[in-house]
Amino acid sequence: MKDLTKGPLFKTLVLFAIPIFFGNLFQLFYSLADTRIVGTYLGEEALAAVGGTSVLSNLLIGFMNGMTLGFAVPMARFYGGRKMEKLKKAFALAVGMGLLLCVVLVTLCLLCMDSLMAFMQIEPHLLADAKSYCTVLICGLFFTFAYNLGAATLRALGNSVTPLVLLICSSFLNVVMDIYFINSLHLGVFGAGLATVIAQGISAILCIGYMLKKYDILHFAIKDMKPDGSLMKELLAAGCSMAFMSSLVQFGTVMLQTAINGLGQNIIVAHTAARKVTEIFMMAFSITGAAMCTFTGQNLGAGKYDRIRRGLFGALIFLACWVLMVILLANTVAEHLIHMITGSDNTEVLKTGAAYLKFDTIFYMVAACVTLFRNVLQGLGNHITPIVSSFVELVGKVVFAKLMVPRLGYWGVILAEPVVWILMVIPLVVMLLRSPYLKKNKLANP
Repeated sequence: MKDLTKGPLFKTLVLFAIPIFFGNLFQLFYSLADTRIVGTYLGEEALAAVGGTSVLSNLLIGFMNGMTLGFAVPMARFYGGRKMEKLKKAFALAVGMGLLLCVVLVTLCLLCMDSLMAFMQIEPHLLADAKSYCTVLICGLFFTFAYNLGAATLRALGNSVTPLVLLICSSFLNVVMDIYFINSLHLGVFGAGLATVIAQGISAILCIGYMLKKYDILHFAIKDMKPDGSLMKELLAAGCSMAFMSSLVQFGTVMLQTAINGLGQNIIVAHTAARKVTEIFMMAFSITGAAMCTFTGQNLGAGKYDRIRRGLFGALIFLACWVLMVILLANTVAEHLIHMITGSDNTEVLKTGAAYLKFDTIFYMVAACVTLFRNVLQGLGNHITPIVSSFVELVGKVVFAKLMVPRLGYWGVILAEPVVWILMVIPLVVMLLRSPYLKKNKLANP
């Protein structure tokens, strides 16, 4: 366990954040490898079937991941305040509520599978593969929840290294099984989904085993799962906030992508590549935000409000330096980066993708603040404002997709996110300025 309420502030944050960085980086490159394996061994039709259902699987996995991250926020606060019995009770209730949610989601999705396929407009010749792949991933949602809750709980206790190790093992195992199930056993896209579920299941088992062996405070009995109204409300408030925040972002992205799909193949390829580069550029935002969420929760529980203020200021300085570096890269090697992702020499593809990166990176500091402020507010126990901010994102992207893209073409897409970021950050800044924990004249460091 790592106590984020003590020690040199910058060093403590960096050592906690580094494993999260490598975990996110590894997951990103694994995602690219997984896509390449399906495309290489099964062809474009199978890849289209997998891609056609990725929105649904990403939505469900993102929702569950958000729920577990939210559950971990009160746990970080209890750990920081040394309320170990309450921490154990919170973990037990999180397990019970999460499993119940998995049962409901999996049952509903399986019963409505045909309707979901129709809603996503899966083409008839792709339907069998798409349904097979989606079904196995949905059934594996229990393993996804178990691993994500374990990883989130470990981070709440200051342990960000173990989730990284488990993620690396799971990803390597997934790649090996992908190739074996697809190339040797000829299981098609079902094999790709099955490999993912098995890898997640093994990671979940290893994570739970590690936690039971190393953390006595997490050993709970059935009686600890007895409903506690106030604690359940606190857990659900944080969990639902994170989960809905993720879902709203995903819905907004889907709506914008729908508009992009009508602009032609070159634009679609350019935007896909630009978004992959953007994921790498913005990785520092999500990592810093995740680290600050746990850091804020622990220090709030310990009553160290001045440490939260200094941590927030340090994070802003770091992100400003990162953004300056990214702007420099976007304005010097953007076309080369698009070429590396696509392998295309098409001038329209390269210039279109580069235009997206060069313009949007100018506003990256706003996007960085959105991610950082949302996570700090979650750590402070404000679970409403981040949802409001995410809802603004959803509405903004829908408006641009329906009104601006048809008039401005791809420039409507390029303009969408900077405008949305500016609107999103406003309620976050207002609530941070109003937070009593960040006002020196009202709350001092004990």
